[in-house]
Amino acid sequence: MGNIGTGRPGLGNVTAVTACRLFRFSLRHVLEERLGVGGADELLRSAGSLAGKEFAATQLDRGKGLEAYLDDVASKMCDLKIGMLKTEKVGLSGSKFILGVSEDLDCSGVPINGGPMCSFDEGFIYGIFKRFAGSAFEVKKAARWSTGAKVCRFLVQPARWSCRGRS
Repeated sequence: MGNIGTGRPGLGNVTAVTACRLFRFSLRHVLEERLGVGGADELLRSAGSLAGKEFAATQLDRGKGLEAYLDDVASKMCDLKIGMLKTEKVGLSGSKFILGVSEDLDCSGVPINGGPMCSFDEGFIYGIFKRFAGSAFEVKKAARWSTGAKVCRFLVQPARWSCRGRS
């Protein structure tokens, strides 16, 4: 990400949410115009995955157990003002989770219009889990601000392998 201290000696490492959203929402708009909502979602999810893997590689210690790792994720996300992450539910096997993110950088406070908002976040969480476990996970939004939820929720579980469609 470069040397922020050298590049921004006066402004530093902090910016306003308005600036981040201006960038993200205008980018999403252009992607949707050119690729449709599905294409935009796919690219934003991929970008989020890359960001999540890099975040995990540079900010997190995957040598910890899962509970300590998730606590570290929550702490770093809060420190960087990305959002406040909470593990809301853990399945009996310990491999299914519902994660909640309040005060999300991307969408908390946006108009309730039912529109897609969480593709980047899905990818980001995927990348964090992929880096920890070394295997694929499915991350699906379960609730989002733009549909009236006050907390963005994500269902996280190991990817399922299937033989359907094979002859």
